Amino acid sequence: MTRIAFLDVDGTIAEHGSTIAPSTVTAIRRARANGHLVWLCTGRADGDIHPDVRAIGFDGAISNAGAYATSGDELIVEHPMPRADVAAIETYFEAHGIHYFLQTHEAVFASPGIEPMMREYVRERLAKRAAEIAARGLDGEPTTSIPRARPLAEVDRGRVAKAVFISPVADTVAHAGAELGERFHVIPGSIPLPGGSNGEIGLAGVTKGSAILEVLEHLGLDRAEAIGIGDSWNDVEMFQVVGTPVAMGNAPVELQRLAGRVTTAVLDDGVHNAFAELGLL
Repeated sequence: MTRIAFLDVDGTIAEHGSTIAPSTVTAIRRARANGHLVWLCTGRADGDIHPDVRAIGFDGAISNAGAYATSGDELIVEHPMPRADVAAIETYFEAHGIHYFLQTHEAVFASPGIEPMMREYVRERLAKRAAEIAARGLDGEPTTSIPRARPLAEVDRGRVAKAVFISPVADTVAHAGAELGERFHVIPGSIPLPGGSNGEIGLAGVTKGSAILEVLEHLGLDRAEAIGIGDSWNDVEMFQVVGTPVAMGNAPVELQRLAGRVTTAVLDDGVHNAFAELGLL
């Protein structure tokens, strides 16, 4: 029986950059060789997925936390925000002095204040991760999950899928949700910051889960045969719609409880162990 697995990227396939456990590559390629389908299911923009992740080989990709999905060269899910909603989000950020990224299908665009704010944090994190990667004997570039961004002035606001913010205030996720209202889906982000808060804002109802249902309908597959593996808060809706949700060992405890099934951590053969247990290998 053909099964389909949807895999988050940061914290699931790669350790918030391009460091990938060799067993993850082996597992994905073997599962596909065995006739199963493996899809990316990431919060990143399609154009911001690291080439080393792409090189593993996948049957399709859900990106921007469900706003877009592609199968080969075909765009099968496309839900950009209306311009008025983008304007409402940017107005909120500017009113509260919050730095942010806007994501389209093709790229990520950064507000002017992000680069200087993040420079020291990036330097410290890269040094720490390089030492950890070397200690494990793994290959890969020690990077963070901060997107490779273009200037905000270049963005087409008719193509924006979601926003990612970085705030010095700890409660911005809750505050943004309350102030922006029910039209928006505001959740904690996955950029590991030393302080403050990080979050994602998309349209309510546009999630990884909604995109998975569209993909399954397009492919003529049953959700009972779908597997979803992830570690972040934008994976909640994925867990809710697939037949077999799996949380990574490095996921927050609350997400592990929500999934019910837990594998090992991202660099401890998490994807491989999940695939093996589920019979894909």
